[in-house]
Amino acid sequence: MSTGTSTSATATTTAGTPTTSGSTPPSGPDTTGGTGGTTVVPARAAWSSVIRAGETLTITDLHGNQAVDFLVYDAHDPSVRYSAPDTIQAQGNIFLTAGSVLMSDEHTPLMTVVSDDVGRHDTVGGACSKESNTLRYGHHTWSQHACVDNFLARGARHGLGKRDLVSNINWYMNVPVESDGTLGIVDGLSAPGLALTLRAERDVLVLVSNCPQINNPCNGFEPTAVRMSVGTAA
Repeated sequence: MSTGTSTSATATTTAGTPTTSGSTPPSGPDTTGGTGGTTVVPARAAWSSVIRAGETLTITDLHGNQAVDFLVYDAHDPSVRYSAPDTIQAQGNIFLTAGSVLMSDEHTPLMTVVSDDVGRHDTVGGACSKESNTLRYGHHTWSQHACVDNFLARGARHGLGKRDLVSNINWYMNVPVESDGTLGIVDGLSAPGLALTLRAERDVLVLVSNCPQINNPCNGFEPTAVRMSVGTAA
């Protein structure tokens, strides 16, 4: 379980060569990603990559019930970034699945979900943070690592800061909405080995937090690894 203690994370590439993140920032583990190939992102770790137009990104839930927090930006102009309102309006649905288009704040496409083994992913639950954990679960959670920490640590490598964080997507996270508008966070719908694939509609920068949350069922109370696979353009 995460306690916010800094550790050094290791990723494995398709060539079988370990790539280590090196000196880990105080905010927690951060795993190096790159263009092309496959990376296993450890539990609680962060990952990023530039995905070129036409390339694909496949996210595999290796052990099941693992939420993957996700942000995407125009790689050449990060002020153009994922917009939850534009995406929800374009789909007419708060849940994402195959055929859903991730829209920017300029209402232009960033990525498209081309295949999905699960069928429903969250756009409204947001990213866990020290502040929200403290509010929801008590002051004893303050030191626990959170997705906002991952986004800030990874985003800093690309010149992004707090002002660049927006409402994110939660792949594999199950957030039902009740008739009165209440949001729930319940066990996920995913299972070991299920995957989804996105296609980049332009050159994009992707930031990922492999969610470290241990205070609700979004990760089955035990965060696990996921796999990121970048495929070449067709």
